[in-house]
Amino acid sequence: MLKDLLISNRSYRGYDETVKVTEEALERLVDLTRYAASGANLQPLKYYPVCGKEQLRILHPLTRWAKALKDRKLPHDGKYPTAYLIVCVDTKICKNPQACGTDIGIAAQTILLGAVEAGLGGCMLGNFDREEVKKAFSFAEHLEPALILAIGRPDEKVVLTDADESGKTTYYRDENDVHYVPKRRLSELLIRVEEKS
Repeated sequence: MLKDLLISNRSYRGYDETVKVTEEALERLVDLTRYAASGANLQPLKYYPVCGKEQLRILHPLTRWAKALKDRKLPHDGKYPTAYLIVCVDTKICKNPQACGTDIGIAAQTILLGAVEAGLGGCMLGNFDREEVKKAFSFAEHLEPALILAIGRPDEKVVLTDADESGKTTYYRDENDVHYVPKRRLSELLIRVEEKS
């Protein structure tokens, strides 16, 4: 079951805009993070749900997608997510936002696995103008945007493949706009200690 969720949990860059994600659905995803691990159990993360038409209009242009695909603009027009969660570090709880990277990763993966289980999908967006986002949504000084999670009903095909012998893992798209994601083989991930003779 977990492996199936992980395989389905891709970084989607195309969504069905007719499927609206509600604030209640976003709240259910955030609620999952309450049961996830947190360094020193600080729980320093706060989440800002974005799903209203005006909020989406403001946030879309502040996000930058799939920079490895230099020849494409993603998402394509009419294929944007219908919701986002802006993940912030509360510096009243954790003074150094950079120290919260593990918490951010755990929370983001938890939310995206929950989204897949609910028939949705998402994408982690680390490439955005943090100061512009903070200003656009009038965040208090102690809330530092760290990651944006796009959420919606995926409307594209993503295929996992084995990385070739060169070890290149850069994702790519074919002429039919199918997205390919090379993954390293298990044998490449395991560190083996050779026995002494």
